[in-house]
Amino acid sequence: MCGIAGLFDRTRSRTQDALDDAVRRMAATLHHRGPDDRGHWVDSAGGIALGHTRLSILDLSPNGHQPMASATGRFVMVFNGEIYNHQSLSSDLRAHGVAFRGHSDTEVLLSGFERWGLVPTLDRAIGMFAIAVWDRQDRQLHLARDRMGEKPLFYGWRGNMLVFGSELKALRASPDWRGEVDPDALGRYLRLGYVPSPHSIYRGIYKLTPGSVLSVSLDDQDAAAHFSPQPDDPRSGVLSPKRYWSVNRLAEHAPSQPGATQQDSILALESLLKSVVREQMIADVPLGAFLSGGIDSSAVVALMQSESSRPVRTFTIGFDEAGFNEAEHARDVAAHLGTDHTELYIRSAQALDIVPRLASIYDEPMADSAQIPTILVSQLARQHVTVALTGDGGDEIFGGYNRYRLALGMARLAKQVPGPLRRGLSRILLSIDPTRWDRILKTLQHVSSSAFLRQPRLGNRFHKFAGALQPDSLPGIYQYQVSFWSDPQSAMRVQTAHQAPWLQETEPAQMDPLHRMLAWDQQNYLPDDHLVRVDRASMSTALEARAPLLDQRVVEFAWKLPPSLKVRDGVGKWILRQVLYRHVPQAIVERPKQGFSVPIEHWLRGSLREWAETLLSRQALEQDGLLNADMVRAVWEQHLAGDTDAHHELWAVLMYRAWQEEGKKAVAA
Repeated sequence: MCGIAGLFDRTRSRTQDALDDAVRRMAATLHHRGPDDRGHWVDSAGGIALGHTRLSILDLSPNGHQPMASATGRFVMVFNGEIYNHQSLSSDLRAHGVAFRGHSDTEVLLSGFERWGLVPTLDRAIGMFAIAVWDRQDRQLHLARDRMGEKPLFYGWRGNMLVFGSELKALRASPDWRGEVDPDALGRYLRLGYVPSPHSIYRGIYKLTPGSVLSVSLDDQDAAAHFSPQPDDPRSGVLSPKRYWSVNRLAEHAPSQPGATQQDSILALESLLKSVVREQMIADVPLGAFLSGGIDSSAVVALMQSESSRPVRTFTIGFDEAGFNEAEHARDVAAHLGTDHTELYIRSAQALDIVPRLASIYDEPMADSAQIPTILVSQLARQHVTVALTGDGGDEIFGGYNRYRLALGMARLAKQVPGPLRRGLSRILLSIDPTRWDRILKTLQHVSSSAFLRQPRLGNRFHKFAGALQPDSLPGIYQYQVSFWSDPQSAMRVQTAHQAPWLQETEPAQMDPLHRMLAWDQQNYLPDDHLVRVDRASMSTALEARAPLLDQRVVEFAWKLPPSLKVRDGVGKWILRQVLYRHVPQAIVERPKQGFSVPIEHWLRGSLREWAETLLSRQALEQDGLLNADMVRAVWEQHLAGDTDAHHELWAVLMYRAWQEEGKKAVAA
């Protein structure tokens, strides 16, 4: 795992020394991603500079140093990620007479580019990656990103110069940087809690869309002026990224009815997952796994243990707050599987110490508070291992989120109950704030054994249910459920043109409703929130996180399954559960879905109140220029008074404001 950075000056007006100085400064900002080695490569005749920071995982010798040139010298590349089938690709290439200096996956990719070409090699490669490769023969730069978006890659134009890097901080260190907040991106962020691809928080800076390649040549005339960040832009003369793989294409052909027998599908998934986990356990450094005790991480660890001759290292963190602690469940799973388990109970003060660092670690506003425990478990694991396998992706691939089942139920209800009646009932239910609903619903626990009544943040969940009564269609229902600010325009001083990101995608009208939501999440929430959270948290500690459930073969297998094998009788991830039950007793892992969260709503009224008040002061909000100070202050004061629980809305604003303040510090430094 590594950090990459670089620039492509199509005017070729910068000297060798100027390019070298620029790329060194850009790469230096990514030291945390690769503390083991650093390298730079510059060609002023091509206007190209590539920088790399290395976290050594495979081939720890100098043969793995980057930037790396191909055997003939035609291609020079910087690469962040892992190619899990590199040994198989290496064997194929050796059969054609290719010789290798070392055994790194970087060298295998470069040899593949020379033998098969860029895109055909990416088609063969299985893994996570962000790549910048310079073709010295065709004088062309290629930027490429993995299929699911596990590894980040930002880029943008500064006149005729293209700058790129693993994180925005690398771009901010580039020559002539001018960072201007994009109000439309801010509107999208306030709704979703993250900035969706291909946008970034900065105007004119983009995220490369997962599963795509951007190719820019010295011969492209005025490329910046005729550029679109949307993949496969059909307009004549427009330069845009080109997809080599697409979730939408898989979704379009997803079945609605069973094909293979249920038992055959379970066994096939187990066999595939074992193979994938076996590949992802290959490393030249110590390896372990995150274990929460939930379905996804338990399944990954169970299969790891079945493939290992010694106890697997597993890690979990616990909290003392009721409703937020999963450590005891992880302990039970670890004991059954016989792993070498490490757990650490975190006091609130330790978690709160992370908050002031979030803006620097995440580098772009992000309102997923699970970033805090993800950083903490990464820090714990890094004390013992350099690579950790995770259960990330299980919910988005196999239909695990509670919101899927709620949205399906609300969509059915919307067809049966007239809109005015639903909206009237919604207004009545929403008039009771979440904290009062908490008290009302908790009294029912004494007379009901319902698992729903024992979930954390019950009042918030009920409010989501009440609000979801208002829309008339599945997209509207789902948008409401995933929104932080359901009306982000109310929190802003300027008009924006933001929209729900999935409205930029099209899907067949006949697609199954569950599959529509899975496609939306796999193209938006997964790469732009979930995987960002894991990448920045793990890389802030120089830990490589690998997600077997996001292997392309697993994703493609899942899209061949009918909805009934994903959600059945109100239970999500049905088929993944059946695989897990073959290794761990059902009683150990079955419990209401909890999520990876912390009690932000209480912290904002207590330990974080002073920090938040500084960021949300009227003066600070008015100086911002983009936020509606009156609205934000009103929501903050209502939350402090206990009249409502608005921690989602407030956390989104706070993470944006903290990011702004961090930017001011960086400029001053």
